[in-house]
Amino acid sequence: MKIALVGNQNSGKTTLFNYLTGMNAKIGNWPGVTIEKKTGTIKGTKHEITDLPGIYSLSPYSIEEEISRKFVFDDKPDVIINIVDATSLERSLYLTTQLMELDCKVIIALNMADLLEKRGIAIDEKKLEEKLGAKVFKISALKETGIDEIIKEIDKKEDLTRVKIYDENIEKSIEKISNDLSKEHKRFISVKLLESDARFKEYNNDAIDNIKKELEKNYDTDLEEIIASERYSFIEKTKKECVKEKEVVETISDKLDKVFLNKWIAFPIFVVVMFLVYFLSVGVVGSSTVDWVADNMDAFGEWVGTSLENAGASDWAVSLVVDGIIAGVGAVLGFIPQLIILFLCISLLETTGYMSRIALLFDKLFRKLGMSGKSLIPFIVGSGCSVPGIMGTRIIENQDEREMTSILVPFIPCSAKLPIISLFAGYFFDKNSGIVSASLYFFAIIVIIISAFILSRTKFKHVSSSYISELPEYKVPSAKYVAKDVFDKVIAFIKRAGTVILVCSIVIWFLLSFSFGMEYGVDIEDSMLASIGKTVSWVFYPMLGQNNWGATVSAIQGLVAKEQVVSSMAVIAGLAEDVEEGSEIFADGTPFAGITAAAAYAFMVFNLFSAPCFGAIGAMQRELGSTKRMLKAVLFQTSCAWILATIVYQIGSRIESGAINWANLVIILAIVIVLACIIVSKFIKKGDGCARCPYCNNCK
Repeated sequence: MKIALVGNQNSGKTTLFNYLTGMNAKIGNWPGVTIEKKTGTIKGTKHEITDLPGIYSLSPYSIEEEISRKFVFDDKPDVIINIVDATSLERSLYLTTQLMELDCKVIIALNMADLLEKRGIAIDEKKLEEKLGAKVFKISALKETGIDEIIKEIDKKEDLTRVKIYDENIEKSIEKISNDLSKEHKRFISVKLLESDARFKEYNNDAIDNIKKELEKNYDTDLEEIIASERYSFIEKTKKECVKEKEVVETISDKLDKVFLNKWIAFPIFVVVMFLVYFLSVGVVGSSTVDWVADNMDAFGEWVGTSLENAGASDWAVSLVVDGIIAGVGAVLGFIPQLIILFLCISLLETTGYMSRIALLFDKLFRKLGMSGKSLIPFIVGSGCSVPGIMGTRIIENQDEREMTSILVPFIPCSAKLPIISLFAGYFFDKNSGIVSASLYFFAIIVIIISAFILSRTKFKHVSSSYISELPEYKVPSAKYVAKDVFDKVIAFIKRAGTVILVCSIVIWFLLSFSFGMEYGVDIEDSMLASIGKTVSWVFYPMLGQNNWGATVSAIQGLVAKEQVVSSMAVIAGLAEDVEEGSEIFADGTPFAGITAAAAYAFMVFNLFSAPCFGAIGAMQRELGSTKRMLKAVLFQTSCAWILATIVYQIGSRIESGAINWANLVIILAIVIVLACIIVSKFIKKGDGCARCPYCNNCK
């Protein structure tokens, strides 16, 4: 039996799906669409269940709604489980009224029933059952109560008759149209034809046009508006008869929102929260966890080397395994503890409901930049990995907004960039590593804002799309869900380290160990890698203050995979231990000796903003629609990275040498800010007003 799980966003769909399937679900993408598809089997049964994207209606105004409707018509589920937020019945039932028009069994799950008593709400589910013509069950997906009754109901025959929700004239018109249709879901299609839904125009004919004209005469307004109004009237009446509410009690979520969404302190709280995330993952807590991994990798490398020598392996074979493979892959695996802490913090913020508040908080600002709060979701996902972050832009309806977000998502510090930040911040800024790491995160936000402002007024002149999302209740995170989420992300990271990084580490080792004359064991300065690096190192001179071929080669390796930057440095330095602390990588005699604190920060900035890994570049190519546009995006990202890194080094090196003191720096920054404000004001006054509707005076 095929089952569809349908509901609004933040209604508890994912929690219910995970419980029903035991979290053993296949995860992929919908055909031709990069939105995630989850399918599994209900525990103890052979029933296949598909978790459809969170939607508010079956009118396809978004990709998610189009997917859901297509699934109902093409895959023909036997049963639809409609999960409804019991604490917000009026909002949730709009989708339910549309599901009632389909020719398949509908089971309604009133989720969050455990919160009803706290809210002073009483729902008569039997009366609601009569009003909707479908079985209704109170459940709590989080506390796993009431769900077994739904599973039992799936196999039962439906004996309820759907109720009619429109007035007599509309119902008669629906019946007339239905009689001429031979397809399934006649009532649903008939209503959509009255609403002039273009996706069903193949069924339209003169008779239907006449019916619509007759109705429009009677109502003297648009039929789509009338039908929507009738739905809301039915919902309001149903709520009055089935729901009793005591005096509104202020919930814990309401009280917390007064703090977290306060117009004065909301943004400072966000800054503190994100600072703590990076302080914990990269600072004292995260850095203290890597020693154990480093010691084990050191011992493992020595054991493997000794074992190979005893087995009679040649010097180059031992070097390949120990200095190439173990040094390269091990250098990245050493940062796994820090990644676990980062993923854990992000997952906790998502599951508690705080991330939804951040999206709302940034919506007003993003709208001025040509984006909306929806754009924040890909940025949040991108903090784990840029690839799903870029793919996640598909939730944005407006094409220009979607493309601009795709270009800017790689600017956010992803997990692959964390090893670079940890290595340089931990060594060059030791006691302040957490502060320095957090500063890069906020640096990225500032650059994204400035870049979005420029792109929205030059390349992407459009109106930002609306952002509609329900704020979920604050919840205590499910330990099981958080653990699985963190586990999946860490495993995905390790898989990348075990594939792309393995191959790249071997290539780097080969180029480092041989000369162009194919002589093994040559001096590192005479190797093929050094020769290549020296040829192009002048490009990085303005941001490093020296022609450092090792740093140049490592940065170029970042185009393959950002994790490879640290692996490349470890292989070049001939190390398989102490990589995480940098005490050996930056020691005298290595190609990285002489790098200053200013150059280190500039190097981190370059790798933060330069073109992302090949996987993310491929995702950008798919979202932008052409290789030419993708190459332009890569050029824009890398140009920004080079310019910003150069500015950082040129200012930082002068502060280090005493040529610029802090007072001078403050004066320079003040002048830059004033000039930027003047330029921005001119942009707004002289720009194309229509590109910023509905805010411009021209179009009001």
